[in-house]
Amino acid sequence: MTIRMEERAKALAARGIDIISLVGGEPDFDTPEAVKDAAVRALREGFTKYTSSAGIPELREAIEAKLRAQGLDYSSDEIVVTNGAKQALFNAIAAVCEPGDEIIIPSPCWVSFTEQIKLAGGTPMLVPVSEATQFAPDPERVVAAVTPRTRAIVLNSPNNPTGAVYPRDVLSAIADVALRHNLYLIVDEVYEALTYDGTAHLSVPLVRPDVRPLTLLANSMSKTFAMTGWRVGSLAGPRDVIEGIDRLQGHVTGNVNSIAQRAALCALREHVDYSAMLREYDARRRYMVAALNRISGVTCPMPQGAFYAFPDVTALLADKSQRGGVRDSMALAEHWLNTAHVAVVPGDAFFGPGHIRFSYAASMAKIEEGIARIKQVTEQPR
Repeated sequence: MTIRMEERAKALAARGIDIISLVGGEPDFDTPEAVKDAAVRALREGFTKYTSSAGIPELREAIEAKLRAQGLDYSSDEIVVTNGAKQALFNAIAAVCEPGDEIIIPSPCWVSFTEQIKLAGGTPMLVPVSEATQFAPDPERVVAAVTPRTRAIVLNSPNNPTGAVYPRDVLSAIADVALRHNLYLIVDEVYEALTYDGTAHLSVPLVRPDVRPLTLLANSMSKTFAMTGWRVGSLAGPRDVIEGIDRLQGHVTGNVNSIAQRAALCALREHVDYSAMLREYDARRRYMVAALNRISGVTCPMPQGAFYAFPDVTALLADKSQRGGVRDSMALAEHWLNTAHVAVVPGDAFFGPGHIRFSYAASMAKIEEGIARIKQVTEQPR
């Protein structure tokens, strides 16, 4: 559905229509100059050959140092560098999931989790979360979904699409479930640096060191350092699983681009400052949520992480007489694209019916204009 909306928006833009996109899943900021300079140096030095499939030792050591600074004890041979966090997550799923196995995912969830599990021959088991718990998973619902075929639980905090940051007690309770049933925790932490209002991202093995042998931590340079196109991610976990993942990656893709690895090394070693980007996201977040809540029929909680708002639009879907007969979030997103010329992602894409995902990884000017247009077409009399 996300691709469909992007294609629809591009088709309208190609016809000369002024489309505002609030779809983006990547920072609208440029990669820091120091990082780009490091890539240029790598080119000039001829650092353009194959590397170890697990990544250059210096980068793995830098990731190790970053994790240690966060209180997480992983050695460089428990880390593999991947082609973005997407490959890290697929590698983790493929390594621990046999055909017929089940993997639990709190939903709404990122669109690729379910498909990666299917590609590995597994079955995704969705466990709905509630806005009443600020979109954090209910451990009782998670444990109720466990069967003899369950192999792992996927966690994503800060969360895409909801912006939820899972609290300590929830993470600890899910760690209990994993330990009791010998389940892996596959944890997507790509938005770890993007939290607000003093909310802290908590890594599961930091909260519960006893679950470390069952935990696989996926991360990337994409969101924190605005390096989406560079495709540098990582996976940290127990040595035996990481060794298997290294072998898998060696046969599937080999190493991550050598130049991009040098660029990532610079971002980590030089402690590139992303605080200005975070402040800008925070300002946009506050404006977006307030503006959405001023639209009749829309209610939007304040996200604590990532760069998405996930408002409830069920009141608009119920009001079929004024909304031209739209019955789900996909139809509403199409309606806004066609009438307000604003592109957003329907919640159905994330198994979150009755919601729409808005990205504030767009300029304040686009956010202001986009939401103003939506408000106008939504509230105009028919």
